[in-house]
Amino acid sequence: MTQYQLTRYGMADERFTLESLASAAGVHPALVEKFVAYGLVAPMRIEDGVLWFDVAAVKRLRTIGRLRRDLSINLPGIAVAFDLLARLELLQRELADLRREVYAPPLPRKSGNGNRRR
Repeated sequence: MTQYQLTRYGMADERFTLESLASAAGVHPALVEKFVAYGLVAPMRIEDGVLWFDVAAVKRLRTIGRLRRDLSINLPGIAVAFDLLARLELLQRELADLRREVYAPPLPRKSGNGNRRR
């Protein structure tokens, strides 16, 4: 049985270097470099040649690891899966917006506009 380790990170604006990101995700820094080169993980900023990542990159690296380990998906397959997930999330947001528009209560009509029939 697979055992998962839960780690709670601080602030959402916390930043990680490539090495600290690799450590937090439990992978080798060279593997993180490979994922960055492949476009699976992107730094939020580059300062003086140092790649900086946000907390979301930890989750993404762990997801990549699970897809590779548990489902034996290769890197091109993971890229396709991430693209499909991004499209799905966009469509879900659009659907939620449309539902709000369709099911929104009607706006009250102004009375006394002078167009009454007698």
